[in-house]
Amino acid sequence: MALAPEKLTELKQIIHNHLSQRDVQSRIRETVSEFVREEQPGRLGPVREDDFIQRLRQRGVIDDIMRQLQFDDGRGAPKAATHGLYADEKLTVPAVNKANVDPTRRYLYMQVLGGKAFLDHLQEPEPLPGQSPTTFTLHIHFRGQRLRSRPVPVACEPAINEGFLLELHKEAAGEAARMADTTTMLSISDPIHLVLVRTNGSGETTLVSSHFYEWRPVLASNNVRATTTVELLGTCSENKVPVGILEIQVELFPKTQQVLGEDVVRTQVNLEKGRQAEKERLFLVYAKQWWKEYLQIRPSHQDRLVKIFAQDENATNRPVCSFVKPLRAGRLLDTPRQAARFVNLIEHERVQAVGGGETREQWTTMHAFLCRSKGGCEDHALLLCSLLLGFGLEAYVCVGTKSKSSVHTWVMTISSDGLVTFWESLTGHRYIHNPIDPDEAPMGKQHQPKHPYRTIGCVFNHQNFYANCQPSNAVEVCEFELEDQARWKAMSQDAVLSVCGPGAVPHWPAFPSLCVSRLDAALVSNDLEQQLRVLVTSHRQDIDLSTAWDDQLSYLLTPALSAYEMERVTGVAAGNEEFQDSIRRAVPDGHTFKGYPIQFSHRNARRAFAACLRSPVCEEILNCRGDHVRLAVRVRVFTYPESVCATWVMFACKFKSVL
Repeated sequence: MALAPEKLTELKQIIHNHLSQRDVQSRIRETVSEFVREEQPGRLGPVREDDFIQRLRQRGVIDDIMRQLQFDDGRGAPKAATHGLYADEKLTVPAVNKANVDPTRRYLYMQVLGGKAFLDHLQEPEPLPGQSPTTFTLHIHFRGQRLRSRPVPVACEPAINEGFLLELHKEAAGEAARMADTTTMLSISDPIHLVLVRTNGSGETTLVSSHFYEWRPVLASNNVRATTTVELLGTCSENKVPVGILEIQVELFPKTQQVLGEDVVRTQVNLEKGRQAEKERLFLVYAKQWWKEYLQIRPSHQDRLVKIFAQDENATNRPVCSFVKPLRAGRLLDTPRQAARFVNLIEHERVQAVGGGETREQWTTMHAFLCRSKGGCEDHALLLCSLLLGFGLEAYVCVGTKSKSSVHTWVMTISSDGLVTFWESLTGHRYIHNPIDPDEAPMGKQHQPKHPYRTIGCVFNHQNFYANCQPSNAVEVCEFELEDQARWKAMSQDAVLSVCGPGAVPHWPAFPSLCVSRLDAALVSNDLEQQLRVLVTSHRQDIDLSTAWDDQLSYLLTPALSAYEMERVTGVAAGNEEFQDSIRRAVPDGHTFKGYPIQFSHRNARRAFAACLRSPVCEEILNCRGDHVRLAVRVRVFTYPESVCATWVMFACKFKSVL
């Protein structure tokens, strides 16, 4: 099969680089000298190419070259690479440790040469027997490209030695295939977002650092290559405390003929920072005036939760509208309700203040939130709102309180006919809002709102910001006609877009795209099921009980688990009749069947088993005594983007009771 011209050019470039970098040319020269000396003595004519290639083949030079280049002849399966993969992950598709390089495009090769001075991990304890070690993983985001390093053991000097190939592409339409020149690269103001995540032996993740690396000084370096040390700082209240140092080398491929002066690059960066600071200053002046006008409407507005600014993990103040952006999931999510299910499976955790006490509010940048796969209710609501906006819905983030007057955020959508729906990002539940007229007689309990929300102060998305100025901020009496100035005070959309619009403030973090799950659902489900069987058998041995498994009964539990997950996504249960009929046929007369389903958002067998034992129903199944006791367990893992998963486990038993 003939290669396309661009592929042929790429292949020639790869072979040329290989011959230049390895000691291949010297071997070829030695073979030429030997061939002429031995078989062509005194001959003045040219050497025949076929004879020379035959000699190279006999000496094994050609075979060595082909083996080192690792060409795939189509007869063998590709080997899986370990780059960016956890050791216990079951892959859907074998990963490839090579990047497709287009010789007509410009690339930035960033190499992490190692870490040092991670003093908090100087005395890292050894993992317990059978427990995975605590690891560091470095995540990269640059202009829509997401990469990550291999997990390395946590240490004072972690061995993070990785290379990341990042494409420097143009954003203008019609110019994507043209190589970026020096002027274009100087105007690319997007920093490289470095996120360092710590994962302990049980799978718990911690955000260690979130750093934005300015790469453009490489344009002023000799050979277009620069080596720098990056000091990583902590997050939240520790954002001024260094946590470690990374040594980074960046290089352009192919190299540019023009090398800029350091003053040119420095002037460009300072000019952009000045423009950004001026935009932020003007918006702050406008926000102060807008807030003053809002307080003049009613003095009690001072106590309402109207949140205009929020701090990210680096303690940077940003308008809340900048945390939201329409996010399209491609083919990874099919419906808004599936998006809600995906968000609710991400673990919820509040940021604790140092020394205990009340939790601190922290709005994490989207890339850091996805890398850690854990965050507060604000992070969940921002992601869900962004996904719903990507699906074309009119969605807003709501800031208010729920029961017990605790501060909370959730999502609201308004349909084209005015129907208001609340989406709880932490549970995936949806509530239809039916406002109550406060002047009417009190309603019965059956008409009380089912949602948990108590008050609401403001709603916002990537373009609009509205503050509640109705006489009461109770959710059940609020009308959500946002264009009604008597009920909602709006910020100027132009003012919001001046700092939150596309490209308005380029140094603020860009939104990443979602990554496909790296997990093979069938392999992960089978592996976890086998681990649970071992744990159950060991548990019953400790209480002097034997264990007999019924594989057929285990298989019959599968439809139930599938129906449970479908109900969580769509709100509709299906297939329950067929499941019940199959169980009746599998359980003989005079026998009893008991089952216990439970769902987790992790894949740790010991954590899941410990949680099951805390349930009296499940404990009764696992400790079942009687005649002809047969146990069953079925695990079904449903995968979502970012390797988020819903893990359903069902234990069951059938037995003949002893009277």
